[in-house]
Amino acid sequence: MGGLAEPIVDHETEKLDMATRSRGVNRRGLKRWVRRGIVVAAVLALIPVVLTFLYLPFFVHPVSTLMLKDLATFSGYDRRWVSIDDVSPVLANSVIMSEDGQFCFHRGVDLGELRGVVDDALAGEATRGASTITMQTVKNLYLWSRPLGSVRKVVELPLAVYFDAVMSKRRIMEIYLNIAEWGPGIYGIEAAAQHHFGVSAKQLSRRQAALLAVSLPNPIARNPAKPGPGLRRLANLIERRAGRSGAYVGCLR
Repeated sequence: MGGLAEPIVDHETEKLDMATRSRGVNRRGLKRWVRRGIVVAAVLALIPVVLTFLYLPFFVHPVSTLMLKDLATFSGYDRRWVSIDDVSPVLANSVIMSEDGQFCFHRGVDLGELRGVVDDALAGEATRGASTITMQTVKNLYLWSRPLGSVRKVVELPLAVYFDAVMSKRRIMEIYLNIAEWGPGIYGIEAAAQHHFGVSAKQLSRRQAALLAVSLPNPIARNPAKPGPGLRRLANLIERRAGRSGAYVGCLR
């Protein structure tokens, strides 16, 4: 009697207020992470855009992501940059006829081949490769091989179109020939020619060039210096095609 009445506490209201505040904090945290993710994605997208311009001058010698991996894991590698002027023309011709016959005519992506892959996929058939030399170059320079290959393709296509718009075909081929893998720790045509045949890239014969070209799809399993019957048959075909390449390789002249 005469004492102060105890305050009435609504515990249910308190719980609702705490839950509301917690949701607000979670939403603010989520928005921060989304903003950070957008910034990181934008920075990652800008890296190849900027590097492509840095790679334009002939005196710049880019390295591939696989070469960087070898350095990071202390594996080491052999790569000796060589100007495209110091590469046997038959080698570049053989690579085009083996890897990307429309190299001189498309804009980074071979739409005809790409449509064929899509049609095969929709029909439930096994899909064939549709990578152009330009696509392989941007993959080697900026992207990864495995896993998530399908995700990589989504990034690779627009990058290849951009790369082709900025670079000349001759410079694209020069970079590709100097970063392509031709065996474990063997990168670039000069190191490959010396390793497999004991000659410089400029001295490669038509046969040697064809064997090196057909080993590119799987350089770890295919040894151009010790070709099996299947590889020899492919090399025969590419050697004939390279001899009749004509306008197909006109953009390199």
